[in-house]
Amino acid sequence: MSETPPNTLQYRFDGPEDAPVLILGPSLGTTWHMWDRQIPELTKQWRVFRFDLPGHGGAPAHPAASVADLATRLLATLEGLGVHRFGYAGCALGGAVGIELALRHPERLASLALIAASPRFGTADEFRQRGVIVRTNGLDPIARSAPERWFTGGFAAAQPAITEWAVQMVRTTDPGCYIAACEALASFDVRAGLGSVGVPTLVLVGSEDQVTGPAEARTLVAGIPDARLAVVPGASHLVPVEQPAAVTDLLVRHFSTAWQPLPENATGHVVLPAAAAPAAPVAVAPQPAPVAAIAPAAAPPQTQGAPDTYDAGIKVRREVLGDAHVDRILEQTDAFSEDFQKLVTRYAWGEVWDRPGLDRRTRSCVTLTALVAGGHLDELAVHTRAALRNGLTPDEIKEVLLQAAVYCGVPAASRAFRVAQQVVREETTPPE
Repeated sequence: MSETPPNTLQYRFDGPEDAPVLILGPSLGTTWHMWDRQIPELTKQWRVFRFDLPGHGGAPAHPAASVADLATRLLATLEGLGVHRFGYAGCALGGAVGIELALRHPERLASLALIAASPRFGTADEFRQRGVIVRTNGLDPIARSAPERWFTGGFAAAQPAITEWAVQMVRTTDPGCYIAACEALASFDVRAGLGSVGVPTLVLVGSEDQVTGPAEARTLVAGIPDARLAVVPGASHLVPVEQPAAVTDLLVRHFSTAWQPLPENATGHVVLPAAAAPAAPVAVAPQPAPVAAIAPAAAPPQTQGAPDTYDAGIKVRREVLGDAHVDRILEQTDAFSEDFQKLVTRYAWGEVWDRPGLDRRTRSCVTLTALVAGGHLDELAVHTRAALRNGLTPDEIKEVLLQAAVYCGVPAASRAFRVAQQVVREETTPPE
């Protein structure tokens, strides 16, 4: 166990001290205990390092702003322990950390396994909406729906103790850290960079995964030059928990045979010899599907120079208003309105909204007040959604509208309350 400064992660080691290091990264809402059933077999050959995400599993609640931030904290933790080279297996958000390491710090990785992972997890809107729900209702709605996202129906029914354990893992997570992790996933998109992943990679997915399923796995395999695909039958998103024996066998085989050695003049941990024998599969585990062929990835596009204000503006506009709204506006744009939309994107979003002088919460407060004063109710609905995504709670939006009632007039505020009430109801109602 560890004492955890803000720039590092809570961790634990299992296995022989002189063995090569294998890191296991967790999924959003889980703890390092999601890997418990892999530990007995993996520690026969590796010194296994597990970590908790910020605010998960009792870890200090120091929210991470991005996947890159999580990778940086992981490397800082490893630096303090003298671990310079390692294998890495990560599930979902943990897999995103692994991709980030492979892209930014390839010299540290000997081999990589990506489980229930994707180069882009759904849409930014989906994760920001989840953050709104948590900010308004707490983690209980997310916790209650976790089993249907993580497990097949048959497993959840047959394993009530594991299902309840999963619910409690989410319930005991720090809400602020969970929301920050959602934001990190919302902004994560490495599709253009997959061709630069230069380590041997196993892409592993449950056949029944409805969150990041076989289609996302095949995207990874097609994009990463040295990648293989394994599909585990009868498993959903949290496949290391649902099919532990199959996952363990696949990890042992991959890291035993695809551990990239260090150059002779490099330093780091001793690596596992390539000839190490794979562990025998557990009899009760279903056999994974054959690994798939891989297709070479197209070279990532090269960008020249810094983005202009339009590029910055469209990014901020999507982050604040959501992809769905911006896509709808752009689809409706024609030759007559195109210049106006470019003007708005460059000036309002690329310059004013992107200025560092005020944070986005404050800008949302100012914008809501101005829209009430002007009676712009259509835009008020859009920016009420934006305010929730920017971190305002429904109670804080109510306070803004009460303040506006004093200075903009009760009739204007009355209309604004009706609009905002409907938006808040739609955005903060947990899914059935």
